[in-house]
Formats: sequence, C-alpha cells, structure tokens
Amino acid sequence: MPLPRGVGAAIGTLIIATSIIQLANGFFTTFVSMRVALEAFEATLAGAVLSSFFAGFTIGAVRSDRIIIRIGHIRAYAAFAGMVAAATALMPLLVEPVAWIVLRAIVGFGCAGIFVTTESWLNAKAPTALRGRVFAIYMVGTFLALAAGQLLIGQVDITTAAPFNAIVTLFALGLVLVSVTRAEAPQLTPPGAPPYGDLLRAAPIAVIGVLLTGMITGTFYALVPAWMQGANIVPERIALIMFAAVLGGLLFQVPIGKLSDRLDRRRVLAGLGVGLAVAAVAVLFAPREVTVIVPIAVVLGGFMSTLYPVCVAHAHDRMPADRVVAVSGALILMSGIGSVLGPLIGTQLMAALDINGILYLIAGTGLILGAVAAVLSRVAEPAASQERTFEVLTPQAAPLAHDPGDPELAMTEPEGETGAATEPDNDEKNPAREAGPTGA
Repeated sequence: MPLPRGVGAAIGTLIIATSIIQLANGFFTTFVSMRVALEAFEATLAGAVLSSFFAGFTIGAVRSDRIIIRIGHIRAYAAFAGMVAAATALMPLLVEPVAWIVLRAIVGFGCAGIFVTTESWLNAKAPTALRGRVFAIYMVGTFLALAAGQLLIGQVDITTAAPFNAIVTLFALGLVLVSVTRAEAPQLTPPGAPPYGDLLRAAPIAVIGVLLTGMITGTFYALVPAWMQGANIVPERIALIMFAAVLGGLLFQVPIGKLSDRLDRRRVLAGLGVGLAVAAVAVLFAPREVTVIVPIAVVLGGFMSTLYPVCVAHAHDRMPADRVVAVSGALILMSGIGSVLGPLIGTQLMAALDINGILYLIAGTGLILGAVAAVLSRVAEPAASQERTFEVLTPQAAPLAHDPGDPELAMTEPEGETGAATEPDNDEKNPAREAGPTGA
C-alpha cells in the first residue's frame, strides 16, 4: 500500500528535516562536551553545563504538548527550531558557565519540542497499514544521522565559532523544510496525568531501570568525549569512537528486541545491565588501540541503547493499554532525572579518578540495574502480557494523543516493523505508541 501523494510528501519532509536536526544534535552533544573540557570550567559547573541539556529536554518532552496544541504543529516546530538556533548562536558570544547552563537548557527544551512535534505528527497522519514502516524509516534515519553527526567532529576546529555556526545552519534548514510544507497538521488532545504510583507498583524495575539508564547515557555522551579531549586524543579518533557507540545502538536493536519479546523482559534487563558493566570494565583494561576500543564501543553502545526500550516495553506489559501515553510521559521524566544526575555525579568522579571514575560509574550503575532486575524477576511471576512488542526508541518524546478527526487512527497503533527491530505488524496487539528517537 503506497502512501497518498500529499501524505507521502509531508511525511518525507518531516523525516528529512528531523534527520538533519538529529545530525546537528549528534554533533552538538559531542562538540559541547569537548568544548567544555577546553574551556576548563570548574568540575561542578562543567557538570551543570552538560546536564542542563537533559534538564531542558526532560521539561520539553513532558510540557511541549501544550504549546503544540495551542499554536499548531507547523508553528510549534518553527518556534522550537528557532529557539535552538538562537540559543546556539549566543553560546560563542557568552563563553561562561552560567550562560551556557541556561542556553543548553533552552537547546534541550527546543530539541524535545521538535521531536514531540515530529513524532506526534507522524503518529497521527501516517496510514494505519503503513505506520510501522514509516516509523522504521524515521528511526533508521535518526540513528544514522546521530552517528554521522559524530563524524563531523573530526572535520572542524572546535576552538572557533565555526561549529556553532554549522549547527545553527542545520537547525535553520530543518525549520525551513517544515515551515514551507503545505500538509495539514493533525488535531491533538493532551495526554492524561502520568500514573507514577500505579506504575511503580506494577512495574518497579521499569521505573528504576529508566532512571539508571538515564544516568548511564547522560554520563557517557556528556563526559566521555570531554575525557578523550582532555587526554589529547585526536578529534578524528573521538569521532570514530562515538560513531561506533551510536552505530552499536542501532545494530543491537533487532536481536535484543526479538529476545525481549520471547523472554521475561526483567531477565533480559539483568543480562543487559551485566553486559554493559563488563563492556565498561573492558574499556578500563583493554589496550587503547583503535582496533580494540572501537569494537568495545559498539558493544557498549548496543547494550546502553537497548536498556530504555526494554524498560518501556516491560512497563506497558504491566499497565493498561489505555494509559500508554501517560505511562510514556512518566518514564521520560524519570529518564530525564537520571540524565541530569549522571553528568553531575560523573564530573566529580572524573575530577578525582579521570576516565576511571566515569567507567566505574557506568559499570556500577549497570550492575545495580542487573541485580535489581534479577531479584525482581524471582520475586513475582511475569505479569499477563499485553503483547506489546519491543520498539526501537530512546527517551526523548512522549507523543500526544492521535488525531481525533480520524477515528481509525484514534483506535489503533503503529504496527511493529521487522526491519525496525520490532515484531511483525499486529494492530490488535499494539494499542498505542510511546517515545521515539534520542539525541544523546
């Protein structure tokens, strides 16, 4: 079933525009980590700069729906992208930690708004029979753009304003593409209140898991590039290692997704936590040759990037299908809190123990997650499954409700797409969709 011409053009434009923005976002995250190390901010302030993006992103992910509902998708997208471009352009003019804390928080809020806008638009407007395929293309484009963004690090002089200008240009290009579309935006209704208490009782490992996963990913993407920069590793090698980690996140989605659909997801989480800890320790003791570190980075990134979607799938197994959007919002908030805490704790450990501190934090957090998941998998029998299949996603955007003008879309949900690390399409078994891709 092909997409209708107008719908196909609009969806294609959204995917291309957001992939361009993810290219900028992937580059920006690694670049800022390196630039903060270059500016030699005091450890606590450096941690605050690096974690402020995640704070802004979390607030944006759970609050931007009100802006979208009030002014519409196209204007909201333009507003969020313009907010990011303006804050980015100010950073080379205000090179001091407090200003960068505020500006990075604004960038995080704007990025979350962009992704919420895009994913809720795709979710509402893609035809039911093809929505899984549309999101598969969207997710692959996202991962590839994030990975490609890492490679830009080796092509620019990070001591100048040129990287900031390149990032502004990419965000502006995405803004232009979406602003000129003639597609009709969906009408949306806001999600219900997040069910924190019910979720904690029904799926405690999902809540604990996303919190710890946020700490792990926030620490890795915010601090590992800074350490490599401080260790005088050449930018080309930093770019390659970060590229390998993001690529590993894409490569591991299919096998881990299929495994988690067949086994108790808590046991899968236990295995992922232990595997992540082993990979982090391997970085400590392995030879520092690129032929050794790059494969380890692939494995580390693969384990790290699959923790969150397994937690989300487990949460939806244990919660009623009609609360999927509210549950997603609660999980995103918990992940965001972890992402803020990770760099703050990690910068203190890095100041005391250098790279060892970061890797000990990642390994220890992975072991805690693995141990808690293993214990909880023995305490109670697995819940009756809602038959919700694993989906490729990262903690960044809680979609809004479906377009109420389309009854079919309001009652169905994107099918799993085998090519996107999901199980085969099944509308009855997949009642709603949660968050989509991440930018670091």
